[in-house]
This record gives sequence, C-alpha cells and structure tokens, in this order.
Amino acid sequence: MDNWILKGVRNLVREDGETQEITPTQVKVKVTHVLLSKFDALVFNGDIEAQFPKTLGRYAIGIVTEAGENCYGVKKNDRVFLKPALPCGECLSCKSGDPDDCTDIKIAGKDYDGYLRDFVVCEYNEVSPLPESIDNFQALCIELVGIAENIYDRLSLSEGQRVAVVGGDTLGNIIAQVLQYHKIIPIVIDNNQENLERARKCGVYYAFPADDEAVKNVAEATNGNMCDAAIYSTNSNLPVSLTARIVGNNKAVVLSGFSALNNSIAVRDVIEKGMHIYGVTNAAGYCGAVINMILHGAVNFEHFETDVLDKFDPVKLLTEKSANMRMPKNNNLTILKLMF
Repeated sequence: MDNWILKGVRNLVREDGETQEITPTQVKVKVTHVLLSKFDALVFNGDIEAQFPKTLGRYAIGIVTEAGENCYGVKKNDRVFLKPALPCGECLSCKSGDPDDCTDIKIAGKDYDGYLRDFVVCEYNEVSPLPESIDNFQALCIELVGIAENIYDRLSLSEGQRVAVVGGDTLGNIIAQVLQYHKIIPIVIDNNQENLERARKCGVYYAFPADDEAVKNVAEATNGNMCDAAIYSTNSNLPVSLTARIVGNNKAVVLSGFSALNNSIAVRDVIEKGMHIYGVTNAAGYCGAVINMILHGAVNFEHFETDVLDKFDPVKLLTEKSANMRMPKNNNLTILKLMF
C-alpha cells in the first residue's frame, strides 16, 4: 500500500503502509481522489510548519471498504469525504463536550496524517457520506465552500450588504458565490483578467481589476459608502493593504486562505478606521451544512479548470506548484486519481 510521507522539507518519499485493523467505531477507506492543493505545497516547501514525518494530502474522498459494528450512518461501499480539519480533543471546549468551539483545530497533512495514501483508518465521524448527486470534484471542494460559509457566519452580514472579495482565485470565487447565495453583494477585485471573467460567468456583477481605479470603482459600486466588509484571499498574492482602502469605518476584514507571504496592513489604517480583523482558514464542523448547500446549487463549479491525473509524481507536482506559487495564472486545480 502506497503512503507518501514527508520526512522533512521537500523530502517526500513513498513507503509501504502498514495493514491496520479497525475498531468497532472505525472505518477503513480506500482513497480514490486527492486534490493536491496550495496548502500541501506550502507544507512540502517548509513554508507552513509540520512535525515530521507526516503524510501529505489535505483534501480527499474515498470508498469505505470496512466499517465497524458501531459505525452509525456509515457503511461498507459508501463514497465518503475525509474531513480535512478536526477538533483537537484537548482544549477546554473539546473536553466540555463542545468540539464545535475548539480553540486549536487540527489540519490534515500538517497536524495529523493526511490522505495521500492508499488506505485510511479513522473514526467513523471523521468521514461524511456523499450523495450520488455530488460529483467527485464538488466533494473535493467541500472544505473551500465551508471556509466561505465560516466567513459568512463570522461577519454576521445582512441581505443587500456589499462585501469586497480581494482575490478571484478558486477560494475567492467560491467565497463570492457563497455570499451571493446568502443575498450579499460581492465585489471581486483581482489582477488576473481570467479570474475576473470567471467570476462574471459565475454570476458576480461587480468584478474589478486591482489597479489604480480599484478604490474609485468600489466607491461607485457602493454609492460612496465603501464596503461593509472585505475578505482577503491570501492565495491571490495581492497587497492586503488594499482591504483597508475599500471598507468603511468600524467594519471587518477577514484574512483567509493559505500563504507564506509576510504581507501587511498598516496599523494606522486599522486604528483610524476602527477595523476588526479575523483569520479564517478551516471549516471544521461545517461539512453537513456544506453538502446541503452544494445540493441546493450554492456554488457553480462548471467554470473551474482541473487537471485530473491517474499517473503522477507527487514530488514533481509539489515542486512545480511551489515554484509557481506567485504566478497570477496558477489556477488549475490538480486532482490525483488513486483508483481507476
């Protein structure tokens, strides 16, 4: 059984995985597809710290090949989503029986072994069965949609409010679509024309270049009031300082995504505008809600570009992804097909 283990920075090796027996509350899952993400590349490159050795692969789906007798709602042959973020089990909230308020969420491929391997043995509540009407690509994007929903909840927005999304990459696009699903008006800003066009194809009315006219365009779109909030996708590599220029006073800025860039926002702007700043990088606890959202058409996935590979070298792919991290057109999503 193949298991791709990161032994150190850029030291990814393939080893035979050990055969594991399941307990009554565990399932054994044959991994079928892995979405090789920018997050995986950052861990591979040492830009995001992890304790070695660690199996990479944050986003994956698979088929249950074995299920213990006490696995409720999950059975053999179910197609499942392997949860990429889990409560720590150690903080006060977790020990008080409230894992949804965990203060130290753990991430697959960083804090615990990820899914770039043939088989995974885990607790049955660490997977979510997938409806047949959700295809493999949609399933692999569950966490990204969940991050967008987490952001929406954090901001406590009302219908009709205008929210800037700085960065039209995959995550930024999904955030904009989720805002629209909740009847919020997104304003997407990006320096990549392809991203702006994709946003328009997905129904976003306001999509502006990240140029000298960006602030003026936002002002016109908001009748001079500026945005009620701004969401910055760190994947975009745009200057985070732009967010401070396009929000009104006493508004919120959310920083999301995965980046090793030491980007900055002026403290003066934060103080003078009375801004509230949040970081949102996971969607622990959102899986069920997101599956329902996808079933109800919250996100249009048809305009995303994917490369589905059944023959691949993860070392080569991650090296290339690391080298192209700051390329503005590095938007294709790489899906590794482990079973065909």
